Amino acid sequence: MAKKQILVLGIGNILFTDEGFGIHVLYNLLRQYKFPPHVKLEDGGVLGLNLLSIISQPDYLIVVDAIRHTGKPGALYRLEKDDVPERIRAKNSLHQVDFLEALTLCQALDHVPETVILGVEPEDIETLATELTATTQAKVEPVVAMVLAELTRLGVEYEKGATEYVSCDPLKNRED
Repeated sequence: MAKKQILVLGIGNILFTDEGFGIHVLYNLLRQYKFPPHVKLEDGGVLGLNLLSIISQPDYLIVVDAIRHTGKPGALYRLEKDDVPERIRAKNSLHQVDFLEALTLCQALDHVPETVILGVEPEDIETLATELTATTQAKVEPVVAMVLAELTRLGVEYEKGATEYVSCDPLKNRED
């Protein structure tokens, strides 16, 4: 029996402070853990609708992003099912609108993955900088733990150690 395909997708723009939160979490996962072949981790950047071909393939989709809602900066969110469009309908960036449209278009392809969106309320998504604010940086590891909890819920076994991947991670050479 084939294992269910799982995609962990980090989205956001690393050039605008906390807007790149999902990408920071994704690369922390890649640097810290090894995952089985049926679990893929992808940097979705700000591709929006261009992600349709990627997100329409897995059975399960775990998205990590900055989620601007009405919470206090640093608030953590776990959205699924009907909460997804309701909680992030009023988006503050084009990639989020396009991503939701791509997720909706999966219905036309007759394959909508079971989706969970994990994220943090950003403090600043307007300043041009690749560093997260201290408030949001403090939430990277808690969201890494949330992603791992989702994978555990799906029966995924993972281990410590860096995943082998070809990286175009602009943050790769940074000191953490």
